[in-house]
Amino acid sequence: MKGLITSLITVLTISGMQAQAQPQSQTPKLVIGITIDQLRTDYLENFSPLYGEKGFKRLWKDGRVYKNLQYSFDNVDRSSAVAAVYTGAPPSLNGIIGNMWLDATTLRPVNCVDDSNYMGNSTDESTSPELLLTSTIGDELKIATRNRALIYSISPFRDTAVLTAGHSGNGAFWINPNTGKWCGTTYYTEFPWWVNQFNDRQSIDNRITGMTWSPYHPKEKYVYLPDWRDIPFKYKMDEDRQNKFRRFTTSPFVNDEVNLLTSELLDKSNIGKDDATDLLSLTYYAGNYMRKTPQEGATELQDMYVRLDHSIANLLEMIDKKIGLHNVLIFITSTGYADSESTDLGIYRIPNGEFHLNRCAALLNMYLMAVYGEGKYVEAYYGQQIYLNHKLIEKKGLDLSDIQNKSADFLMQFSGVNHAYSAHRLLSGSWSPEIEQIRNGYHRKRSGDLYINILPGWTVVNESNPSNSKTVRYGYIPMPLIFFGGSIEAEHIDTPVTTDCIAPTLARFMRIRAPNASKAPPIGLEQQ
Repeated sequence: MKGLITSLITVLTISGMQAQAQPQSQTPKLVIGITIDQLRTDYLENFSPLYGEKGFKRLWKDGRVYKNLQYSFDNVDRSSAVAAVYTGAPPSLNGIIGNMWLDATTLRPVNCVDDSNYMGNSTDESTSPELLLTSTIGDELKIATRNRALIYSISPFRDTAVLTAGHSGNGAFWINPNTGKWCGTTYYTEFPWWVNQFNDRQSIDNRITGMTWSPYHPKEKYVYLPDWRDIPFKYKMDEDRQNKFRRFTTSPFVNDEVNLLTSELLDKSNIGKDDATDLLSLTYYAGNYMRKTPQEGATELQDMYVRLDHSIANLLEMIDKKIGLHNVLIFITSTGYADSESTDLGIYRIPNGEFHLNRCAALLNMYLMAVYGEGKYVEAYYGQQIYLNHKLIEKKGLDLSDIQNKSADFLMQFSGVNHAYSAHRLLSGSWSPEIEQIRNGYHRKRSGDLYINILPGWTVVNESNPSNSKTVRYGYIPMPLIFFGGSIEAEHIDTPVTTDCIAPTLARFMRIRAPNASKAPPIGLEQQ
């Protein structure tokens, strides 16, 4: 009898140890993706003495922090960034080559979420994710749960709201830049009553009169970026009534506004409240106020991070109270770019200049006429791309790839041009790391016949809107990727990772398929 009891105790003890050693099998009730526009790792670290203990410092201490997140393509902007994160694929596959591109059939710029087939809710903008060509992590979650999963997105901006909600989301909400109301699109099945109620009772327009942005800390604490001003900044949000909501969406107050609607969502919907994993996508802002350069708004940029730290802390506290952080997996990413800096002053004698795409396109057309005869060979230009007249080329019986390559060689002679790439070379040419970056950002049906790479220090002049001119810099911008919650092991990792890994990693945690264009392997995050 004693031997039998001893054997039973031994078996039970070993079984208990094995059960404890097994990894946590439960999928998270809620996955929250936080995309912070223009967030930088170096600013996060440099400004940390200004933070509290419950925001970024908490994430830095308890999260898995990848300090060097990289995008696998060039010319990243907000729209192409979020599309890449949520599809696990570059623009060459998902089709979102930027916030705007030129429609080759109409020769007019189109927004990446424009769609005249759908009306807006509380907006006159017609919007859908139809131009996104691949599935998102949210779409795959809907399929895996047979439509039980709830998928919402909340963003100050239309593009990120729609692209992160994906094709199958329940709702996407963004701030109408003309009225300050939260709005949406009839593409999604829901524009909930609680959004309308929020607009009626708590809209920004009802509160913006009392909003004034001034430094959170005494000015002498903001020493991490040089500032030439002696007087602390002070911005009253409604002092320019025509642009008050656009001012608001580039101020730190917009992040608190995202939190307010998130609180309504968590209280008045069923998100995170059953055994089916749900997805909530949030977008915050960490860029420059009213597109000031870092040189013009150094204190503002530091204060933006201070107040963003408070917004993150408030969000974590909100989630813990309403759902429980142990039930939630959070990932935080950056959009991978920064607003243009000012041109270096001439007194420093750094080589620079202005590149005018309209003049470049006109001279290219003259060259092609001299070689191939009369005609309008250059049909349009946009950004740093030139679109050739395919109908004319076909009518004349000319070889398109030959014209593309000759045009690229001609463009290489212009001052300020570092390199010119033809579509033929990008799609069919030999491989190199530089070509791969450009190729990943190129879509054969949406990009131009010629892509022009400009020298650093030069300014690409936007003739139609000079305020959107961009000074080129090749400097590396460090970006973070942070996973927090659930069974995530706290660790800091300097080894670079690409955004392509995010979607398959989330899929692994949710036990679903990765998006249909996602090729990268997941990152191992579980506790060992």
